[in-house]
Amino acid sequence: MLRFDPFSDLDSVARGLLTNQAGSSRAPRFMPMDLYKVDDHYVLTADLPGVDPGSVDVGVDNGTMTITAHRTARSEESVQWLSNERFSGTYRRQLSLGEGVDAEKITATYENGVLTITIPLAERAKSRRIEVTHAAQARSIEPTTVDADN
Repeated sequence: MLRFDPFSDLDSVARGLLTNQAGSSRAPRFMPMDLYKVDDHYVLTADLPGVDPGSVDVGVDNGTMTITAHRTARSEESVQWLSNERFSGTYRRQLSLGEGVDAEKITATYENGVLTITIPLAERAKSRRIEVTHAAQARSIEPTTVDADN
């Protein structure tokens, strides 16, 4: 059964003009992520479903962390697309790291379409308890007598 939609061609043309893309390849728009702090480290999780695991790259340069990943487009020429909504191409996101993190100890894992990056705090940035010492009194208090006649 065929369904006639007079606006489908117009919608397709408008989408192509607004996104500045032709054909079926679509570039990723963004990389959704969460960032939170747990104890003495930060945890960043980013959704990257369907990316090629070998293409995931995390690098740090001059206090900027760059996350890059690639999802390969389906390359079959004989395919007649009925719907093509999944993005393909390269994802990239950059975050500025503060001076309080230990960039040398950052770790990353990619599992089930989720990239998890652990960013530990530098020793100097960790909260610590400061011991308070009590100074001895400089002079001793001597009892004084009060003269009742005055």
